[in-house]
Amino acid sequence: MRLLVTGGAGFIGSNFVHQVMRATEHQVVVIDKLTYAGNADSLAGLPADRLRLVRADVCDGGAVDGLVAECDAIVHFAAESHNDNSIDDPAPFVQTNLVGTFRLLEAARRHGKRFHHVSTDEVYGDLELDDPSKFTPETPYNPSSPYSASKAGSDMLVRAWVRTYGVRATISNCSNNYGPRQHVEKFIPRQITNLLDGRRPKLYGTGANTRDWIHVDDHNSAVLAILDRGRIGQTYLIGSDGELSNKRVVELILTEMGRPADEYDLVKDRPGHDLRYAIDASKLRDELDWRPAYRDFRAGLRATIDWYRNNESWWRPAKREVEARYQAKQQ
Repeated sequence: MRLLVTGGAGFIGSNFVHQVMRATEHQVVVIDKLTYAGNADSLAGLPADRLRLVRADVCDGGAVDGLVAECDAIVHFAAESHNDNSIDDPAPFVQTNLVGTFRLLEAARRHGKRFHHVSTDEVYGDLELDDPSKFTPETPYNPSSPYSASKAGSDMLVRAWVRTYGVRATISNCSNNYGPRQHVEKFIPRQITNLLDGRRPKLYGTGANTRDWIHVDDHNSAVLAILDRGRIGQTYLIGSDGELSNKRVVELILTEMGRPADEYDLVKDRPGHDLRYAIDASKLRDELDWRPAYRDFRAGLRATIDWYRNNESWWRPAKREVEARYQAKQQ
């Protein structure tokens, strides 16, 4: 197959491209705007005869149409995704996440292409900390932030294009990813790189907020399974039963990096901070026989720490700007 991967120079998208190159014979065309969150170096070392990078915006209908016409399937990762940024300025989130998805769906409709839309569990809102329930494909949408609202809207566009126009699309909603090549503004790489720089990690509020963590390689193996065997029009939730509080994650990072587990600071909580996410991935496991490879969060975290320790040249250019931005908000 020839795959068009949107946002393929970003965190999850670039790791997906690496996995495709390892696990398949597919050709890949990446379209990426190469904003601050996209990095062409994330694709370094991959075979040039199977990979092409096109710098373009998914909101550019002309660029999108030509690339979609050449491919067999679209895997849509491109998104503005950082909650803090969406609170400061929601406009880019509406543009990329809604308008960009619309442009891609229209091109997929015109050319009759398979479409997979990568989304987030944040569209479901949050759960109480003591609630035993988990998100399922039937959970009503209840987004809390401009980011999650824009992703909820893009999911609804995909569903409408399937029902109204017969676009051959699937959706996946995934829990929080971690792993190599994640921008240092995000929670886990920020704590790791702060410690590498001799800074203390920081936690919003009390750190009780809980996330369902999944290694990026497990997320991407699930996406490949859905692309290959998923039922058209269906939504699959991707998770690996990795629920941990933010406080516990920071404690594990500190311990793995040889520091006291309580050596962190608490800062003012962000507005609308979701309490808990939890994924029921039984549909994905039962229908597509998918299983995560990283079932031990601590082992995956250790490998992630090693990656950031050994790839300072990749993350260093962005670190100063990120910390200056957080410092301006006393975070």
